[in-house]
Amino acid sequence: MSKRLIIVAILILVAPVLLRGQDNAKIDLANEYLGQGDVDKALDLYKDLVKDSRNIPFVHNNYLALLINLENYKEAEDYVEKQIKRDDGNLIYKIDLGMVYQAAGKADKANSQFESVIAGIKGDNYKLRITAQTFISKQLREYALKTYLAGRQSSGNQYAYAIELANIYRLLNNREQMMEEYLNFAIQNPNNINYVRNILQNLLTEPEDLEALETILIQKVQKSPNDIIYGELLIWAELQQKNFFGAFTQARAIDRRERGEGSRVLEIGIIAIDNGAFEDAEDIFSWIIQTYPSSSNYVLARRMLIKAREGKVKNTYPVDTTAIRTLIADYDNLIKDSGLNSNTLEALRSKALLYAFYLDEKDQAISTLKDIINFPRAQPQLVSSCKLDLGDIYLLIGEPWESTLLYSQVEKDSKESLIGYEAKLKNAKLNYYNGDFELAKAHLDILKLATSREISNDAMALSLLIQDNTLMDTTELAMKKFAAVDLLLFQNKKLEALQGFDSLLSQFPNHRITDEVWYKMAQINQELGHAEVAIALLDKILTSYPTDILGDDALFLKGKIIDKQLGNKQLAMEAFQALLTTYPGSIYTAEARKRFRELRGDLNQ
Repeated sequence: MSKRLIIVAILILVAPVLLRGQDNAKIDLANEYLGQGDVDKALDLYKDLVKDSRNIPFVHNNYLALLINLENYKEAEDYVEKQIKRDDGNLIYKIDLGMVYQAAGKADKANSQFESVIAGIKGDNYKLRITAQTFISKQLREYALKTYLAGRQSSGNQYAYAIELANIYRLLNNREQMMEEYLNFAIQNPNNINYVRNILQNLLTEPEDLEALETILIQKVQKSPNDIIYGELLIWAELQQKNFFGAFTQARAIDRRERGEGSRVLEIGIIAIDNGAFEDAEDIFSWIIQTYPSSSNYVLARRMLIKAREGKVKNTYPVDTTAIRTLIADYDNLIKDSGLNSNTLEALRSKALLYAFYLDEKDQAISTLKDIINFPRAQPQLVSSCKLDLGDIYLLIGEPWESTLLYSQVEKDSKESLIGYEAKLKNAKLNYYNGDFELAKAHLDILKLATSREISNDAMALSLLIQDNTLMDTTELAMKKFAAVDLLLFQNKKLEALQGFDSLLSQFPNHRITDEVWYKMAQINQELGHAEVAIALLDKILTSYPTDILGDDALFLKGKIIDKQLGNKQLAMEAFQALLTTYPGSIYTAEARKRFRELRGDLNQ
């Protein structure tokens, strides 16, 4: 008798489990029928399954979607209303009822239902988030937006749910409101600014977006001048557009307020130099020198001012040797006034390079660089840089073995560092000049993975040049001659290089390397001050090779020459506008757009 009681008790305990297993099988079967398109069998099974409330969580979405797709709206409505009565606190069911109304064409009733759900969860952060996320999952983004806005209003916090709202506005492609909410998120905590900068950098890919952000930030800075975050973001937005003077204006205001002695402004000036905006950099460093003559930034600002002027002289063709000697005198005065220190040693290095590459006084340059290398307090990074410079000068005077010894020394001493990668790149170029393309490519393949984007890009460009021009030419004769002439160009033997390129074109007519030769010849003529000749060569590329890799390079260089050397604003604007329309994905797009706007008078500096 006792054994029978035990068996009955066990059966009572396991029966729900057995039933649950049976329902799981039915649920799987119903889903399989639905997946196969056998809706009638699926519907019959779902109808049977929903009779047991324990099955509802597992079949609700599929069953309701099936009823709506079959336009069984009354049945769907009755089913959802039954679930709401059974579980009145379940917000998802209430939203689903609105979905049924919407599918049935009862827009007003659907809206009323959704608004009722939103009104019922004000003040409850957990329910609010569940509701908003459910709206988003059902593609009801506008109602998700209303949910968060209602939550913001009830919280009394004008910045509440900023990141959630920003994401919804992004999904709705409302760029302006999206930016507003990301700014609301940034202003709540200084630690949020990097996140906002990163996400905006990824999202704001069109110039119009950055211009809109700039407008919003200017308004916020004017309204809340003490909120530094808006000012910092405005600086960032200006830098993204390469509007360095605009970034300087804002940084100057923050610097005065925070008594930074020009530190923020100094950073912008250095960025301006790196981007070739030498006139902007001059204004920036001059301001620091005049405003903070006793600050710790004074000597560096003074050196960078000379460097900005140096950049302008080097990029004004033909280069004026008298201006080069004036720069050397400026560096001498800086060193005399400030003594030898980290800043003036850099000035000494700059002076040596001017002697070597612009005045052909290589002995003076070698002597100066050796003095820096042997200076007891010289930083290791500076010493390595001077060794690379010295290697370049030995290459200028035709002593490549001395060059490779110095490059290899730096490479060995500074493995896996930026200066080490730079040394490896110089060794690769030396192999390229010598016509040893296999060894050059071996170095370049490693450098393609370098952490420095600039070195990686240079490595890829040289590797592509070699590969593209030796692939169909097993003799490599044309490429070897091109590399040899390229060395002449490095050695600043411009007239000899022009003759070499002319000879190459005659010897190898219609070779794949022709456009590269024309481009190099255009650059040489630009530097010699032969603007019209340079433009004619660039036009050859644009006519014969418009879709090749140098098409956008040629058009951008043409615009620069017309602007800076011929002074024809209208033609320069046409060139930059042509680049924007013909090569929208070009690396020159941002700079071309900026130059176009400057020439048109949009940027008042």
